[in-house]
Amino acid sequence: MNKNWVQNYQKVAATVDDTEVLLEFFREAEVEESELEKQFDSCENSIAELEFKSTLDTKEDALSCLLEINAGAGGTESCDWSEMLLRMYTMWAEKSGYKVRLLNEVRGDVAGIKSAEIEIVGDYTYGYLKGENGVHRLVRISPFNAQGKRQTSFASVFVHPLIDDTIEVVVNPADIEWDTFRASGAGGQHVNKTESAVRVRHLPSGVVVECQQERSQHLNREKAMTMLKSRLYEIELQKQYAERDSVEAGKTKIEWGAQIRSYVLDDRRVKDHRSNHQTNKTDAVLNGEIDAFLKAFLMMGK
Repeated sequence: MNKNWVQNYQKVAATVDDTEVLLEFFREAEVEESELEKQFDSCENSIAELEFKSTLDTKEDALSCLLEINAGAGGTESCDWSEMLLRMYTMWAEKSGYKVRLLNEVRGDVAGIKSAEIEIVGDYTYGYLKGENGVHRLVRISPFNAQGKRQTSFASVFVHPLIDDTIEVVVNPADIEWDTFRASGAGGQHVNKTESAVRVRHLPSGVVVECQQERSQHLNREKAMTMLKSRLYEIELQKQYAERDSVEAGKTKIEWGAQIRSYVLDDRRVKDHRSNHQTNKTDAVLNGEIDAFLKAFLMMGK
């Protein structure tokens, strides 16, 4: 990590040096003003990006993440909204060059999903997405309502750090229970004929995770243990946050039940209720262009 920070600093320093050189050329009338402005904008953006990355300063920020989506009350509407959110985060991750893998999915009775969990692998994905925890609210003219009425739907998003080899979490085998069942998601006929899906329950904490993506029960068990350890690691992090003084806790504590963002499609408005950042580019947001929201939230504490 230190190496990455040094490289990022050196890259920005080089951009600043190039801008200073270009300024001297401009003063000697050797370059156009438009070329200097272009270089200045590039320099300004590089500094802003480095400042933003400086907000990701805890050990867990550098990790990959598990992202979980659950439909709220509202039946088919909320299930459809949950699938829209799953698509949004998947597209954000793919556009950002991260690897995405669906770990678990429960389809809705009519449309959409009741719940889903994906793994997003890449440096700092947890740090970028940790502010997405909370309730996401959708307001739109419902495609499932014959009268074309305006409907409000809710879905909750939970982001967990995905532990790696640098973090050790010890789980006592006597503290867990395993169940196996037939997978209900994608995977073809084979995955539905065998009890390859697994559910592991951590008795002391009550944490339960499922994994049904692999055809092999053994591989699903391995992934489920990683998911369980990631949840337990996050619980410990939350305990540490709670012990901090109230000012610092206000900056970092995850408010699981808070309604953090509204997506009002008929008014073409997406607004974050914490940072007050908003945009009228609703289609772009739902296609994964959420960086401005992520940055606005993370910069709040600076």
